[in-house]
Amino acid sequence: MKQRLCAGLLASLITLLPGQFATAQGAKSVAGVKVSKDFDLQGHRGARGLLPENTLAGFTRALKIGVTTLELDLGITKDGVVVIHHDAYLNPNMTRNSNGEWVKDKSSLLGELDYTELATFDVGEVNPASSYAKRFPYQKSAGFQKIPRLSDLFELVTASGNNNVRFNIETKLAPGQNSKTVTPERFVSLMLDVIKAHKMQTRVAIQSFDWRTLQLVQKQASGIPTVYLTAQQRWLDNIGVGQAGTTGWTAGFDVDDHDGSVPELVKAAGGKVWSPYHRELTEKLVSEAHVLGLKVIPWTVNNPKDVRKIIAMGVDGLITDYPNLYE
Repeated sequence: MKQRLCAGLLASLITLLPGQFATAQGAKSVAGVKVSKDFDLQGHRGARGLLPENTLAGFTRALKIGVTTLELDLGITKDGVVVIHHDAYLNPNMTRNSNGEWVKDKSSLLGELDYTELATFDVGEVNPASSYAKRFPYQKSAGFQKIPRLSDLFELVTASGNNNVRFNIETKLAPGQNSKTVTPERFVSLMLDVIKAHKMQTRVAIQSFDWRTLQLVQKQASGIPTVYLTAQQRWLDNIGVGQAGTTGWTAGFDVDDHDGSVPELVKAAGGKVWSPYHRELTEKLVSEAHVLGLKVIPWTVNNPKDVRKIIAMGVDGLITDYPNLYE
């Protein structure tokens, strides 16, 4: 039975019935387009369009929707705790201190805070005065939400009884910003320790724009798939077609050694999955990647028109802020 979609933003999106997105249980369509039972629907930062990003509340919502994969970001605290958070700092768009006051700037780094201190901050609601709030006007408050540990999410999923959902874990580092995060080596070591402690090696994939961590994962845990994120935009170009040398993001691999082919570059780096910005994708590129044995899972696709266009290209899945547009 059809229900009413939210006005405004959601009015521009397609009305979907429950179960119309592919799920771990094998639903057969996304945005009204038939897909294979193996299509990988990934909830971006949980279900960012519906509930606060990278929170246990958001991940719980995504699990109830029935996503195939929970997509998330990682950071490391001062005392070496692996936490789920997009930025290297406490984000003023969504963070309040223990007095209920919005964080004023980006000066509080995760790497300068012990987890006990970090856990006093609340990330369960968007700052209504922020531009971020305007991007997600129908994101609901989740009440108090601390920045969770990776172990907290694994325990939540285990307790839910869901033995199928996977985790697409992004390492948040950037070349030239070593003072804001731990080294790639320490990042990977701490992350793999948590994954192994919870016996999740067969259910995770590791993704990054900064390919240094992906190279380390391939050496230290070769059974874990690596996902190579790419963007070729003014606001982020980690590929650098035609430039002298490499961008610093690609762990020394140069796209110009592969005639400018990004799929060839990902294959040469040892990737299993190519995850490009969805507006850069073409059917020809999808076919090229598939010939090379790569899966293609673009980010972050929110408009149903774009969803249908991307699926028609033959992708293997997609990442979205709205894993279910239905309330």
